[in-house]
Amino acid sequence: MKRLLWLGVGLAVGALVVRAVSKRMHALSPGGLAASARDTAGGLAESVRSFVDDVRDAMAEREDQIHAAFVEGIALDDDALDDDEFEDFEPEEGNHRR
Repeated sequence: MKRLLWLGVGLAVGALVVRAVSKRMHALSPGGLAASARDTAGGLAESVRSFVDDVRDAMAEREDQIHAAFVEGIALDDDALDDDEFEDFEPEEGNHRR
């Protein structure tokens, strides 16, 4: 009876080892590497797409804030601008963008 038990345990462990080795071999085969690269590239493309969407949303929100501030005639960052800092500032001729 003991021998039959150990035979069953050995068969189960052997089956698990063969399954793990075959999965690893498939992952390292050219087809497995291609599938892994495809999945990675797809995930990377989705991450970039999500990032670009987030940037566009933030940019649109900031543009709305700037437009609202322009319409109301207020400075966007009152505490960031110190009037004394720009007291002696005189713009140079010809350096203005249109």
